[in-house]
Amino acid sequence: MKKYNDLEYLRLSKGQKFLYRLVSFFAAIPVALKNGCLGIGRFFKNLAAAIGRELADIVLTFKNGDWKTRLSFLIMGFGSMARGQVLRGLLFLLFEAVFIFYMIMGGGHWMSLLSSLGRIGPHDEYSAVLDAYTKVYGDNSFKILLYGVLTIFFIIALVYTWRLNIKQNKIAEDILRSGKKLRSGKEDLKSMVDDQFHKTLLALPLTGIILFTVMPIIFMVLVAFTNYDGSHDGYNNALFTWVGLKNFRTMLTWSGSGVNYSATFGEILTWTLIWAFFATFTNYFLGMFVAMMINKKGIYLKKLWRTVLVLTIAIPQFISLLYVSKMFAKNGIVNGLLLDLGWITQAIDFMGSQAHNALLPRVMVILINIWVGIPYLMLITTGILMNIPADLYESSRIDGANAWQQYTKITLPYMLFITGPYLLTSFTNNINNFNVIYLLTGGAPTNAAASGAAGSVGYTDLLITWLFKITMGAESQYYMASVIGILVFLVVAIISLVVYNVLPSIKNEEDFQ
Repeated sequence: MKKYNDLEYLRLSKGQKFLYRLVSFFAAIPVALKNGCLGIGRFFKNLAAAIGRELADIVLTFKNGDWKTRLSFLIMGFGSMARGQVLRGLLFLLFEAVFIFYMIMGGGHWMSLLSSLGRIGPHDEYSAVLDAYTKVYGDNSFKILLYGVLTIFFIIALVYTWRLNIKQNKIAEDILRSGKKLRSGKEDLKSMVDDQFHKTLLALPLTGIILFTVMPIIFMVLVAFTNYDGSHDGYNNALFTWVGLKNFRTMLTWSGSGVNYSATFGEILTWTLIWAFFATFTNYFLGMFVAMMINKKGIYLKKLWRTVLVLTIAIPQFISLLYVSKMFAKNGIVNGLLLDLGWITQAIDFMGSQAHNALLPRVMVILINIWVGIPYLMLITTGILMNIPADLYESSRIDGANAWQQYTKITLPYMLFITGPYLLTSFTNNINNFNVIYLLTGGAPTNAAASGAAGSVGYTDLLITWLFKITMGAESQYYMASVIGILVFLVVAIISLVVYNVLPSIKNEEDFQ
C-alpha cells in the first residue's frame, strides 16, 4: 500500500481519505499482531532474566552473608531480631508461623487433592445402627478448588515475603558494614505514616483486590477446565473433575449436526457487537444533539428541560425497564391504545414473546435503550460543550461556515477527542449490558435453530444473558458459562486494545490543549 505524506493526504477527497484510513487500519493489523507476539516473547525473556538475577542474588547472599543471615533462610525474621530490629523480625516470623499452621490444619490437604478435585464422592453405606443404607458425603470438589487456589496464593505470598526477608538481611549487613545504625522498631512505625505512608494506605485495598477480584477471576477461569454442572456439583450429586480443553473444543468446534455451540456463539456474538455499536452511538449522538439544543441561545427554561431528563436517571432502571416492557406487551397499554384508535387490528408482539421475527424486538431494545441512555450523555456533553471556545465558532461564521460545517469541523472533533475513552468504555459496558436485555425481553423470541445449545437461546440474547441462562435450571452448565466468560473477555480485550491505541485523545494528547 502506498504511503502518503501529510501534503499528499490533504489533497485527497473525503472518500479517498476514509478509504486510505480504512486500508491503513487493516494493513496495520498483521504488524500489530507481529509486534504483540514479539512483545510477549520479550516479556518472557525479561521474566526469565529477572528470575535468574534473583536466584543469583539469593545464592550470593547465602554465600557471603553471616550466620544470622544464613539462619534467616530457614527461620524468617531471625536475622532482623538478632540485629535489634525486633518488630520487623517478629512480623516475618509471625507470617511464617501462620503459613505453617495453615498448611498443617488444611492447606496441605487441599493442595494434595487439587490435581484430582476429590477422590471419594457421595455414596451409600450400610449403617448397622439404622439397619439401612444411608448416603455418605465424601470430598467437596468446590471447596478443594476454592481452597486450593487460596493456598497457591498463600504460597506465592510466602515466597515473596521470604525473598523480602532475605533482602532485608543483606541490606542490614551492608548498613552495618558502612558504620551506620539500623532503624529501630519505633522508627519503622514512624516511617509507615511518613515516607512509606503510600504503602500503608495501599496495603488494605491491594489485599481486598486480590481476595475479592483476582481470586474469583482465577477460580472462574479454572472452572472452564472442569465438568462442573448441576449433575456434577462437587458434593451432593457427584464430584467434578478436570477435563482439559474439552469445553473450549465444544464451544469453538463447528459440527454439522446436533448441538452446535460454535454456530450459536457466533450468532450471539454478532448480535452482541451490533447491539453494542447502536446502543453506544445512538445514545452518544442523540445525547449530544439534545445537549446542543438545550444550550442553544434563545431556548427558555433550560434548567427545566435538564431536570425532566435527569428524572429518568433518578428512577431505578430495574423499575423503569420492567414498566416499559409491560407497556409494550401484547396486552399492554400501547397495543390497547392502538387497537382502540383503530390503527391496528391485531396486537403487535413488540417484545417477541411469541414472534418468530427477530427484527422488531431487536429494534425495540435499541430504541428503549436510547430513552434510558440519552440523559447520561446529555449531562456529560453539556459540560464539554460549554468548554469549547466561543471564538472558534465566531471565526468560522466570519469565514462563512454554516451550522453543519461548524458541527463537523469544530464540535464533533472536539467531542470525540475528549470523550474517546468514554466511548470505548461505553461500548464495553454495552457488550455486557445485562439489565436492558433481560428486563425487557428476557432474550426472546426463542431461536429454535440455536436452542439445542444450553440455555434456551433467544434472538435478543447477548453473550452475558446467555451466560446467565446457562447457569440456571437443572443442567446449570457452569463450565460452559465460564468458557463464555473467558471468550467475552478476549473479545472485549482485543477491541479495547485496538481502539485505545488509535484514539486521537491517546495518540495526540496536545492537540486541544
